[in-house]
Amino acid sequence: MGGFFGAVSRRDVTLDIFFGVDYHSHLGTRRGGMIIYDREDGFQRQIHSIENTPFRTKFEKDLRDFHGQAGIGCISDTDPQPLMVRSHLGVYAITTVGIINNADELVERHFAQGGNHFMAMSSGKVNSTELVAALINQGSDFVDGIRRAQEQIDGSLTLLILTEKGEIIAARDKMGRLPVLVGRNEDGCCVSFESFAYQKLGYRNAYELGPREIVKMDANGWGTISPAGDKMRICAFLWTYYGYPNSNYEGVNVEVMRGRNGHIMARDERERGALPDVDYVAGVPDSGVPHAIGYSNESGIPFARPFVKYTPTWPRSFMPTDQTTRNQVAKMKQIPVPELIEGKKLLFVDDSIVRGTQLRETVEFLYASGAKEVHMRSACPPIMYGCKFLNFSRSNSDMELIARKTVYELEGDEGSEHLEEYSDVHTERGQCLLKSIQESLGFDSLGYQSLDGLLEAIGIDRDKVCTYCWNGKE
Repeated sequence: MGGFFGAVSRRDVTLDIFFGVDYHSHLGTRRGGMIIYDREDGFQRQIHSIENTPFRTKFEKDLRDFHGQAGIGCISDTDPQPLMVRSHLGVYAITTVGIINNADELVERHFAQGGNHFMAMSSGKVNSTELVAALINQGSDFVDGIRRAQEQIDGSLTLLILTEKGEIIAARDKMGRLPVLVGRNEDGCCVSFESFAYQKLGYRNAYELGPREIVKMDANGWGTISPAGDKMRICAFLWTYYGYPNSNYEGVNVEVMRGRNGHIMARDERERGALPDVDYVAGVPDSGVPHAIGYSNESGIPFARPFVKYTPTWPRSFMPTDQTTRNQVAKMKQIPVPELIEGKKLLFVDDSIVRGTQLRETVEFLYASGAKEVHMRSACPPIMYGCKFLNFSRSNSDMELIARKTVYELEGDEGSEHLEEYSDVHTERGQCLLKSIQESLGFDSLGYQSLDGLLEAIGIDRDKVCTYCWNGKE
């Protein structure tokens, strides 16, 4: 994934950018970057790896060198950014969030049209943000260039640009896959992926961009320079998993949605007579917890925390670069509460089941700690497709996904013709999938939230929500 923050003001914005970007650290673990613009001294930029050290720690020592009245910064799970660009549009800084599935094709087209070169990274690949800048530079102005880039890219593109005039241009993806929000205070404006990031800095909610909309802002305010489109497909996983609990997207709070989602799961299970006989409901920390609270409140089964995560030294289980170390770190972080496990029947709710590797280790850990039964509920349907629009659930192969892998084991290539049936637990194929994953991961029972239940929990027009990873529909 990734996230960004920008601000333009009548005063120095260095600390606003620093804290605003840091509040997006839950969205990525590879790179962090800041660019500040001062009317007298121009641009100042710094980019660091944050794979083993948090953004805040890496950038604290740089603060004394930054000063200016405008700036942008990012957390990037892909390439180093923000980048500085010089073209016929002027000198500007740019940061992007999204995916370019047809990058190689666009690079070759650029060469065929007379482009000379790109800076190659160590992998030989072109930096995605540099490619976006090259596409924008084909336009007659920024709006024309951004529109050209978004239309040519297969995937998604949301971006911030900081101009040499000290203005910020923000553009939301043409299908609104991710949010872009504007905040305002008495000194200026800011723009952010997460709304709570600017609220903590003293900005108030001012505006949320529509899909395809482009706005320009300075210290005096903001204005639309290219109107919103009428089609939106915002990512449902914003609410289910990677959005921060305090944030609101399209007017729907993340924590509230997760509680409502758990409530709906328990309600539907009760109506089917499928509520399990357990001692406690628990959430797989951290994002599974609010779903579990909702499930507990609706079912009447007490909520408990049979294990907690030890986070002071390893706050993110996926920070190590190799999977073996990641799995070991995840295991070391799970600290049991024996009084809530030994001899108990437990039901856990997790935000999703992607590959299932860590869940398998979690259930083994619980049984080894004395659990009598372990039941599992997923707060979303079985994931059948790797995401082609964002970096979440993006896999080298769909067969890395436990649901898709299990379908193949059950029915071979023929199974791919019946994925819709497999996703529905009310069908024979859906029941086979459920039973197979349950046995594979060692649960006493397994349940998935239905797509209808998930969309009910989000509560906005379901035609405006992207559900590609579950049903393959764009």
